[in-house]
Amino acid sequence: MKTAVPCYYHLDVEVSPEKVGQISRILAAHLRFWDLENLMQPVCGGAEMLLRAIAEHATDRNTSIEMWWNGQHLITAIGDNNRALRPDQELRGCLEHIAASSDGWGCCATETGSKVIWFSQRARAGERVPLVPTAPDPRESEGLEVPREPTVAQLTGRVRTPGGLLEEVR
Repeated sequence: MKTAVPCYYHLDVEVSPEKVGQISRILAAHLRFWDLENLMQPVCGGAEMLLRAIAEHATDRNTSIEMWWNGQHLITAIGDNNRALRPDQELRGCLEHIAASSDGWGCCATETGSKVIWFSQRARAGERVPLVPTAPDPRESEGLEVPREPTVAQLTGRVRTPGGLLEEVR
């Protein structure tokens, strides 16, 4: 079984109705690259719905999309710069869909007054990969000698000459 390497992807884009499909394909390509094909449908579907709502209702369409994979959870976050677009009004249908298709979701405000909507997908039991490599089998590992204590000459960088004088070693 291979081990999971934490992955991160960030995309800043100005959303328009014609770009939503292209952005979804970009996200799908990264999920394929991370060997997460099984999460493509819920992640790309949720992101597409949010991006379409932003393209339709937002006045400022500059959007940031981020994905984090830690080996067990994929978190997708979409942040917009629009203060007028309210999650409880224009985004209600999107959020209901995301709540039904994800393992967790949330919405939080930023310091600038914009918002970030995030949702997570958990790898299922059969798909989970360990985050750290397992300990090597002692039969397969290479044996290394135990380091000896360094001599005084190695610590000080000086060696005693045959005449009994100390010389610098370089």
